[in-house]
Amino acid sequence: MRAAIADINGHNEKIDRDLARAVKETGKAPLFVKIPKVTPFIDWDYYFLEDNLEWIPNQGQNFSAVEVPKGFVTDLASVPAVLWSIFPKTGRYAYAAIAHDYLYWTQTVPREEADSVLKAAMEDAKVDPVSAVSFYAAVRTFGASPWEHNRKAREAGEARVLVEFPSDRLISWETWRKRPGVFGQR
Repeated sequence: MRAAIADINGHNEKIDRDLARAVKETGKAPLFVKIPKVTPFIDWDYYFLEDNLEWIPNQGQNFSAVEVPKGFVTDLASVPAVLWSIFPKTGRYAYAAIAHDYLYWTQTVPREEADSVLKAAMEDAKVDPVSAVSFYAAVRTFGASPWEHNRKAREAGEARVLVEFPSDRLISWETWRKRPGVFGQR
């Protein structure tokens, strides 16, 4: 877990250095995508720690904006562990994955639109086209079951937005979610 946090922090620090160097050399700020500030539970679910994550569609994209609240619990990119060396959970697509997970949780748009937002957000983040198409194909092929699972979990009263965060880095999501008073909105 410490390695995952160090990896995220190291990636973001490199982006900050590259951005400062580019601005100094060219006077322009290039597009860099930082990995969102997330903290893992011991069982590799994460909670989002920034104030809000917002994805706004580009001109001509017929989607609603997505605003993910601080404390939202996500698994980031739903990649099987055997593929983490190729597609790490905290890759360039992490923002898109969080927005997608939030749409799958809230179900405020149809599943097809949520999947299209994932693809568009990955394109915005300059994820390589082969990876973006692969992720999109995977959610179109395998997304029905997680969508239905989330619907049933929400109907059963499950919540996914934390208002209290664990101080024990070795606690699991399964244990933390059973504590009273740790959630805000469903």
